Amino acid sequence: MRIIFMGTPEFALPSLQILLDNTYDVVAVVTVPDKPQGRGQKVVASPIKKFTVERNLPLLQPESLKHPDFISSIKNLQPDLIVVVAFRILPKEVFTIPRIGSFNLHASLLPKYRGAAPINWAIINGERETGVTTFFLQEKVDTGSVLLQARVKIDPNETAGELHDTLSEVGAEIVLQTVRLIELGKAQPRTQDESLASPAPKIFKEGCKIDWSKSSSQIHNFIRGLSPHPCAWTFHQGKVLRIHKTELPKEFIAGNKIENGGIVEVGKDRILVQTSDGIVSLVELQQEGRKRMGAAEFLRGYNLKIGDKLG
Repeated sequence: MRIIFMGTPEFALPSLQILLDNTYDVVAVVTVPDKPQGRGQKVVASPIKKFTVERNLPLLQPESLKHPDFISSIKNLQPDLIVVVAFRILPKEVFTIPRIGSFNLHASLLPKYRGAAPINWAIINGERETGVTTFFLQEKVDTGSVLLQARVKIDPNETAGELHDTLSEVGAEIVLQTVRLIELGKAQPRTQDESLASPAPKIFKEGCKIDWSKSSSQIHNFIRGLSPHPCAWTFHQGKVLRIHKTELPKEFIAGNKIENGGIVEVGKDRILVQTSDGIVSLVELQQEGRKRMGAAEFLRGYNLKIGDKLG
């Protein structure tokens, strides 16, 4: 079976690796063009490109997925199947080329959390469980017939970054199982229940500002759901303060209530902040222009005191 693999970030690496490890015929890999990144705008290749070059696999990096030359290149490869993991939205002219079809790996239990940021939103919304789904591509994004799913529990303190890594590995196994079922003619696609659908839109920096008037659990989920990227933030004395990790202390006796976002306690290794219904403990922080660090190290070089306001 001739397979074209399409992907870009590290999330996609285990899926490509597992197909190669199981001797599937990956006739080409498609990823995004190299892009300038960071302050120096150095041109950087995607993780999938770096891996593909190391393995000496045929590589395509189209600027446009609708360009006739790219579509012609895909047709000339005569693929039986296209496997998509964390790539771009494929036009119909591309995903209908393979003899069998094209399927995508999505990091949620579809139809829940359709969209660009399913991992983040599952944690922000306080879900206790999520998973991965493979589904055949259709024109409307994330709506195709489901092939396989795997469920994964979410730990109460787990960050989006940690869950990302888990789902990447679980997803690779599901990609392999899906390819095997398709190869054997045993795949049984099922239509998604539209009544259960929920969105997971892309998250922008402006939407990552912490609202200290919310409950402790809502703030805790918001912060871990955005860690490490794009990262929740707040202001302190006019400067941006990024919050990477928090905890919900089991025991805390408060004195006079401080307004929401106010610093309640500053210890050697913890910073407690008032919320609408209690407090959260700031565990890992990052001052603007500085590295990420634990509360104890942060406090050695940054002046936070009881009564200061975050907001």
